[in-house]
Amino acid sequence: QVQLVESGGGVVQAGGSLKLSCVATGRDFENLDAAWFRQAPGEERLFVAGMGWNGGSTDYADSVKGRFTISRNNAENMVWLQMNNLKPEDTAVYYCAATLRPSTHYDSYDYSGQGTQVTVTS
Repeated sequence: QVQLVESGGGVVQAGGSLKLSCVATGRDFENLDAAWFRQAPGEERLFVAGMGWNGGSTDYADSVKGRFTISRNNAENMVWLQMNNLKPEDTAVYYCAATLRPSTHYDSYDYSGQGTQVTVTS
């Protein structure tokens, strides 16, 4: 079992930056692909960014390319999401997730945290 806990959310003005953190506890996190998803009120949970288990591959939603960067450190059991040039439409609850089956679909992920709220004001 793997437990994931996100932190780093908050309120920021448009154009600002935030860095989300996700700490994993439990066994075998280093063998799992990791990703960030987000869910705005009334909408489905959508893929934001993903990274392979060894950090060798990354994938981003078109809406965040060039602004967000995912990174991880398996020795520390950590995953981060650096978010720059934030926009009001980035407002959502952000979730860290991990899986043995790489996908952009949340249902494919075996583990997920409780989420952290990001609010971007205009």
